[in-house]
Amino acid sequence: MKLLQRSLVARIVASLLAISAMALISIVVTMVVANGSRGDAAAINVAGSLRMNTYQIVAALQRYERQPEASQRERVEVLSERFRERLNSPQLTEALPEAEDHPLQTQYQMLRTRWDEALAPKVSRAIAGEGVDVEVLRQTLDGLVGDIDQLVSQLEQNSEAKIRLLSVLQILFLALTAVVVAIALYDIRHNLVAPLHQLVVLAREAGRRNFGYRTQLKGSDELALLGSTFDGMAEELGASYAALEARVSRKKAELERSNRVMQVLHDGSRALYGGGNDLCASAAPMLRRIEELLEIGPIRLSLHDPYDDREVPILATHSPSRPTYCRDHDCHACLLDPEPLALSEDGEAECLLLPVSVGATLLGTLEVWYPQDRELTDSTRRLLNALTDQLATAVYLQRRIEQQQQVTLMNERTIIARELHDSLAQSLSYLKMQVARLERMQAKEMPRDAQTAVFGELRTGLDSAYRQLRELLTTFRLKLEGPGLSSALRQTTEEFAERLGCQVELFFDVPPHLLNPNEEIHVLQVVREALANIHKHAHAHWAAVTVRFQQARLHVMVEDDGIGLPDSGSPPMHYGLVIMRDRADTLGGEFAVRNRQAGGTLVELTFSPQTARLIAQQPASGPETTAIPHGHRNSPG
Repeated sequence: MKLLQRSLVARIVASLLAISAMALISIVVTMVVANGSRGDAAAINVAGSLRMNTYQIVAALQRYERQPEASQRERVEVLSERFRERLNSPQLTEALPEAEDHPLQTQYQMLRTRWDEALAPKVSRAIAGEGVDVEVLRQTLDGLVGDIDQLVSQLEQNSEAKIRLLSVLQILFLALTAVVVAIALYDIRHNLVAPLHQLVVLAREAGRRNFGYRTQLKGSDELALLGSTFDGMAEELGASYAALEARVSRKKAELERSNRVMQVLHDGSRALYGGGNDLCASAAPMLRRIEELLEIGPIRLSLHDPYDDREVPILATHSPSRPTYCRDHDCHACLLDPEPLALSEDGEAECLLLPVSVGATLLGTLEVWYPQDRELTDSTRRLLNALTDQLATAVYLQRRIEQQQQVTLMNERTIIARELHDSLAQSLSYLKMQVARLERMQAKEMPRDAQTAVFGELRTGLDSAYRQLRELLTTFRLKLEGPGLSSALRQTTEEFAERLGCQVELFFDVPPHLLNPNEEIHVLQVVREALANIHKHAHAHWAAVTVRFQQARLHVMVEDDGIGLPDSGSPPMHYGLVIMRDRADTLGGEFAVRNRQAGGTLVELTFSPQTARLIAQQPASGPETTAIPHGHRNSPG
């Protein structure tokens, strides 16, 4: 009973078992009653046939009385034997109750005794002609019919009683089943359907984010336990959802703030990377905007001096005065705050010290001050790290640009010095030697004819030096319409096309930034010297300059359709060819001059650029990476 009270499943199972048991009992009782009524119809038929058989015996006796013939006597005997067989037939006897005191059994025994002891012998004597009154025998047989009718009636009543019993049992089991079903339906309605409805409503309300609904289920069964558990879960979910909503709201606000900060960093990157050498004017507005969004500040930026190993203050937001090492007193980026604040040193604020570094190179530090009662979140720290990375990149690029400008200036000066040394300085040295030679000849008072040859060499040297000076001036005064060697060669071909009065084609196929400035100057000078020789000696109507990079080597070819060389060998080593060959040796390349098969000459220079040699010498291992250390938190002072 306690189990049925505590378990709804047990009650439903008990109801199903009760309904199943009653159905099974009803089926068994029906089968038993039906099995007991199996021979009733046959017994009634046999009993009814006894009545017909009696009438046949009476009719046969009447015919035998009128016509006492053997055939009629045999007919009476046959009918009498048939009556006896039917009276003792198993179909009739097996349908009778086994109890001897049963009225049906008593009526059958009386009918059987009356036939066997009284009527059957009289019928036999009557057909044997022993003086039996046939009329009296017929009346007796008519009385037997009445007993047979009573037996038939009792058989019918017995069969109907069985049917009534079956009907009563069916009605009883149906009523019991209806009662059990009603009880089960009532239990299911109040203890299953209603609680399930409340649980569904609870689930629907929870799906609508309404966690205030409660089922209030009472009892000790499964659904009551489930309802109380769901009520507790709804209460916990309500509290958790409220906490999550608050957390999501905070995260959303923090994310929006981070997005605004990232937008400020993105917009400030243009000013940082495009602000030239003025870091204060480009970084100060961005830092003040970040302070406003993150509710921190002030922020101070110091750059590391590698020579003195100290931190030099460069920029400070909310500063009432200009930094000590300010380089531009016309800049007021640090002094634009309406309410300048001093950096806190009294313990009411905390400082986050972040390194401004690129790789393992420390470029400076960034001091971020914030209230002591406010903790910096992880996202804020990540944004500040991104800020330091951006400042580090800007400072690093600024220093690299300054260094590159210095290196570029030194390279240009070195190239100019080398060009003057390789061309004009050598010519002047040659002229100086000729002047010394002339002085010695004059001191020795040599003949004028001997001195004339020296004067001719001096005139030739001066012409050559003047020509080289003009070539250098022309080279260094080229107005490049675009960066690199391609623009210079295009201007050169256009210049010599006007001087030659014919077309000078240019074929240029070189990757950008392949040659360094020294290599570009040497290639340009070789091309100009070759075109100058074409202008002086070739009498050409067409010329072409081809510069192509193939298989890690640069190929420079200058060709024309002029008169060509006197023979297929190399020409005499004139001064211009000597300079071109020296330039090829300086580049570590190969230089050749020969006739073209189609006519004219071909000047060819082949060398490996310095970039290609560096790539070939680079080790196969990948570049090493150095992690940038994160800032640590220090207390002020």
